[in-house]
Amino acid sequence: MASKMLFRANEILESTHVPFWGKDAFQYFQSDILSEENPFPCILGVEGFKKDLLRFSFVTTPYNYQDIRNAASALREYIDTFKTIGRYTSFVLFFKPEHKERSMEEYETMFWDTLTFLHQIDQKKWPQDIPKDPKDPLWEFCFHGEPIFFVCNTPAHSLRKSRKSRGFMITFQPRWVFEGMTGDSKIGRHVQKVVRDRLKTYDDVSAHPELGWYGQQENREWKQYFLHEDNNYTTGQCPFKLKRSEQHGRKKSLY
Repeated sequence: MASKMLFRANEILESTHVPFWGKDAFQYFQSDILSEENPFPCILGVEGFKKDLLRFSFVTTPYNYQDIRNAASALREYIDTFKTIGRYTSFVLFFKPEHKERSMEEYETMFWDTLTFLHQIDQKKWPQDIPKDPKDPLWEFCFHGEPIFFVCNTPAHSLRKSRKSRGFMITFQPRWVFEGMTGDSKIGRHVQKVVRDRLKTYDDVSAHPELGWYGQQENREWKQYFLHEDNNYTTGQCPFKLKRSEQHGRKKSLY
């Protein structure tokens, strides 16, 4: 029987399937997102946590094939059910904190490697309605047939505290969560104002200039996935590359 990989918040601390480091990382995350003294900027995430709409998984490292397969399995399970969970749902993937210190650039490489590994073992084709070129404003990373927005948190973040975590951590937010939420909609303007206001006091650096709305001509989703401390830092080209089977229109399973 396979081990349980996908957890609700109230299952984590008592579960024998969650390692000690995972429980510690979750408690650190929980204290941040529920803080009343220093409200967490992402109000959708806070609301989702309070309503038990978030799901969690724990793996050791993105550089172990079995760990990535386990992460992919949990993510597929989540994607198959997320529309039944609730509008402000997210999937949070925790990796085991390391004893060594890594630079921001190393964590950025780790993040894009993780997305690459997930893409390489994805069993479904890239959705036809999502562009395959990251330079397109309608591009979004896709897995298991769903476009997903990412937020990467690391121990290397210090000034941008909204992106700091106990260990390497990735939050997966299905594009569906943001349907009807644009810069022109009432709810979109409200969410943006609250988030920006909270960022002013939560972070020790101003909001990153790359934060924007999906689909706007000047916006590129991939630039928001991993934010550096320096607002002037630019990654250049998107590190993500489609596997050859997608580039040439044919599918070859790696399983």
